[in-house]
Amino acid sequence: MEKSFLMTRSEENYLKTIFHLGGNDSVPITTNAIAEQMETKPSSVTDMARKLARKGLVHYKKYQGVYLTDSGVTTALSIIRKHRLWEVFLVKKLDFSWDEVHEVAEQLEHIKSEKLIDKIDELLDFPKYDPHGDPIPSKDGKFMERDKQLLSDIPVGTKGVCVGVKDTSSTFLKFLDKNNIALGKTIKVLEKEEFDESLHIEMDGNKLHISHQIAANLYVKKNE
Repeated sequence: MEKSFLMTRSEENYLKTIFHLGGNDSVPITTNAIAEQMETKPSSVTDMARKLARKGLVHYKKYQGVYLTDSGVTTALSIIRKHRLWEVFLVKKLDFSWDEVHEVAEQLEHIKSEKLIDKIDELLDFPKYDPHGDPIPSKDGKFMERDKQLLSDIPVGTKGVCVGVKDTSSTFLKFLDKNNIALGKTIKVLEKEEFDESLHIEMDGNKLHISHQIAANLYVKKNE
């Protein structure tokens, strides 16, 4: 999309954040919510929202908030595609661990060359998901959402395959590595503590006790 060549890194980051907060819904996201996510002032968000509105990328109404136009959604998905493809590339081709790739991909996602991204997509055999289990949009903006739910929400006695993480912070991913919790692992919920909703789980024949916070940041696809 040609407009993306005229955009600053900051503008791209705002579009991506608005998409993550509201997807492609036509429901306004408050400037306070965006400011909290981006760790900036609401007044800065307002200034940026006006700039993006002038470019036809968002709808902005004072005191109501911001949501993406069709053009804004297309641009946001293009940035997200680049980010997630770079994450796969870093893991598969350069042996980065999954807790290292997010920050590097944050820098690489702003490279403008569509040809480069298309070549990386082809080199990786057109992956559908990134190392954290998030769907990778295709060139035309389509992506496959998994049928998934949080481990904390599945009933006791249920088995599920780990398909993603909600928290992609380095500290959380390192914790998962330390406990051999990874995408593709089958997890069975053995017991839920009434007091703190922590879980006793079984994985690879081993039993593990995890907090509610951990379970609430792991996505699983239930075994039917």
